[in-house]
Amino acid sequence: MKTTQMKTGANLIFRKILFASFIGLLFMQFTSCDSEKDNEKAHLKVRITDAPANYDAVMVDVKGVEIIGNGGTIVMLNANAGIYNLLDYSNGLDTLIASGDLEAGSVSQIRLILGPNNSVVVDGVVYPLSTPSAEQSGLKLQINQTFEAGVEYIILLDFDATQSVVSTGNGAFKLKPVIRTINSAITGSIKGRISPIGENVVVTATSNGVSYSSVTNANGAFLISGLPSGTYNITVTPALPLLPVTIAAKTVVVGVSTDLGIVVF
Repeated sequence: MKTTQMKTGANLIFRKILFASFIGLLFMQFTSCDSEKDNEKAHLKVRITDAPANYDAVMVDVKGVEIIGNGGTIVMLNANAGIYNLLDYSNGLDTLIASGDLEAGSVSQIRLILGPNNSVVVDGVVYPLSTPSAEQSGLKLQINQTFEAGVEYIILLDFDATQSVVSTGNGAFKLKPVIRTINSAITGSIKGRISPIGENVVVTATSNGVSYSSVTNANGAFLISGLPSGTYNITVTPALPLLPVTIAAKTVVVGVSTDLGIVVF
């Protein structure tokens, strides 16, 4: 009798071990499948930055970000919806506004969806920024890039606050977004400072007839990002009576910020 009970108990233990092993194998298989599926997709992060502007604040209401493939497929990214002060993210600073996974392949556009709660602060006074319905329903930005599976990409939206905020007179302002998309993996930048320190001094870098501009911040620092590799002539234009300074033949390479040091007028 005892022998029979011992055999029965051993069989039960053996069956439990087999069952646990089976569940473990299933879990490993599902985990492996999920991992393989993740590796089949590209990972994308969308960040936002800005050039300094002559305002106290420029508040932009971000509602969502979509990716549009060449075939018209739309992928809604996980957006950090909220109201952002663009001037908090200038001269090399940026912040994450959306991320997500998408099928590998060609992508034609990013669609930035804005809300109605946009405003500009001038000399301490808050003015609403009227926003055309087209911008609220989705501002389409061309990127035309091929994403590979298992690779993480970062797209930087360079929001030019100076050009994007338009005065319509009588204390009214309109938001007409001027945004440049930057792939930091295939571009470089130019940075520096000016002396004496001054805000909103225009800095322009030109190569092969194409110009890129930024302005200095309150500390006299500047950064022009998203520059294709090449040789650039830089012009720093202060307010009168100071005269412009030109710096010739500065080389920009991918992934590197070329430092001009201190530009003295």
